[in-house]
Amino acid sequence: MSIRTNPMKAIPLLLKRLRKVEQQANLDDLKSVLINIKDVFSLVKKNEEELLDTLALVDGYIRKSNIRKLMEDKEKLCKKIMDSTQKLLPREAIEATKSSSKPFQDVNRAPPSSQLQNIEEYKVNYQNLGHLCHKRGFLSLLSFPKNAITSKRNIFTWWMGMGDIDGEEDGEDVFVELLHCNLVVPHRQGKCPHVNKFKVNPWVRNSILSQNDKNQPFGIYSQIVSSVHANDTSYSNLILDQREAKLSDELGFESNHWRSIFNVNTSYVKFGFQWMAKMKHLEVLHLGRWLQHSSSHHIEVESEEFLKELIDHEYLKYLSLRGISRISNLPTNIFELESLETLDLKACHNLETLPNDIASLKKLKHLNLSQCYLLERMPKGIEKLTELQVLKGLVIDSSSKTPYKISDLENLKKLEQLSIHIAREGVIEEGDFESLKDLSTLHHLKISWGVSTSMHTDVKIILPPNLEKLHVEGFPGQNFPEWLMPHKVPLSLKELNISGGKLNRMDHGKIYDTLHWLKILRLRLFIVSFCIFFAPWIKDNLICPTTAHNTRYPCCLHILR
Repeated sequence: MSIRTNPMKAIPLLLKRLRKVEQQANLDDLKSVLINIKDVFSLVKKNEEELLDTLALVDGYIRKSNIRKLMEDKEKLCKKIMDSTQKLLPREAIEATKSSSKPFQDVNRAPPSSQLQNIEEYKVNYQNLGHLCHKRGFLSLLSFPKNAITSKRNIFTWWMGMGDIDGEEDGEDVFVELLHCNLVVPHRQGKCPHVNKFKVNPWVRNSILSQNDKNQPFGIYSQIVSSVHANDTSYSNLILDQREAKLSDELGFESNHWRSIFNVNTSYVKFGFQWMAKMKHLEVLHLGRWLQHSSSHHIEVESEEFLKELIDHEYLKYLSLRGISRISNLPTNIFELESLETLDLKACHNLETLPNDIASLKKLKHLNLSQCYLLERMPKGIEKLTELQVLKGLVIDSSSKTPYKISDLENLKKLEQLSIHIAREGVIEEGDFESLKDLSTLHHLKISWGVSTSMHTDVKIILPPNLEKLHVEGFPGQNFPEWLMPHKVPLSLKELNISGGKLNRMDHGKIYDTLHWLKILRLRLFIVSFCIFFAPWIKDNLICPTTAHNTRYPCCLHILR
């Protein structure tokens, strides 16, 4: 047995083997050293668990939004973390870590002399990834084109489709480790404190891909490798990366074992007759746009008949048709997929009709209907989807096109993200938007106006109590709305975006001074477009475009054109 197999038995095993050869040489000093450290791995494990217990306590406070308790225990928690760390590392190592650590390395600007060394370091980081699913997760990212930018949420879907993670919390753990090892790097480093978009580290991509090209955990439909992978029934995940793809029995895709299908770079998709009907084990069908900033990626299907074949697909959890042209009608059987958790129809610009009632999708967690501009009406039953966590593209229009009221959403107790569009003929009853205060789990809210007159500028809105991110788009009034005044905004708000519309008056000093807890404030009004990142430890000059003079604020100003 190798001593690496079980660290707890490593030293006893080594001492046992040492006794067999100690007659051949004087190894007493080595034996003494080993005896002195025989319990080191047990102590390390105990100290690791002690540190993890403290970190888990902090994580629990954060996830439950128990900030008051976190602030009360902050000093004690900091001391426990440092004490546990000192048990694991000598003080010199801790100090060296403090002085040398950098949030993210700028992989695009490193000097050529250090490139080879860094690549070797990244290879070691890859080999040291804690779990097999973390390695598989990173390998799956190599399917994307070089320097492709994507979002965390898309990647979590990708990993769930592969069966490597059970949910977004698991995905966050994998992503943080990849980020820490510098195997993936943030998009637009330093521009924003949140890492939501990223790409694979370009230095390490080719070297690791060359080592693992025979061990890909998926099949690939492309001109290069289709003959290798297309008929291999051991693969359960199919990637479409060719410009045109036809999925049919005649091209070797006769098996029904596919668990997930992802469209990475295909523009024209065709389906053989009844081919989709055979895919009874399908869990993820992502035919729409995949990569971030891919609006130029045109996708169309030959016909929408394949959607009618999705009947009795009891395992299908994820369906994305994002940005696909030539889909004008969603058949009723789609709203009968009882296991469906995500339905993404964003930017289906030809989509005109949906089935009448969506209430049967009882497990639905994510629904995106945004940018479907030709959609004649919204479906009934949205307020009955009690598992919904994300609802985007909710339109408030005339009563004939909107079979619900905003106040109906109070039943959605798990809702975390919501975007609402007020159409030109939108009917808003008194008190409708005040009901948002009952959505205690809502963290992200976007409200947009599709009117150019002053209609609906006086709507009374009470923001949810735990809101963290608010986007106000196209507000048709000229004066700052009362419900956005500092005393009306919850203290939990960290990011405020105001874009478009006719707003031209706001008391900048009052807003900035009072909303001092904001981390991000973005204003895109008229010709002015700028982004302010509030950080107490940064001091810089803030230029107020409306006052034409400099004012000191604890923030950093970035002008965006």
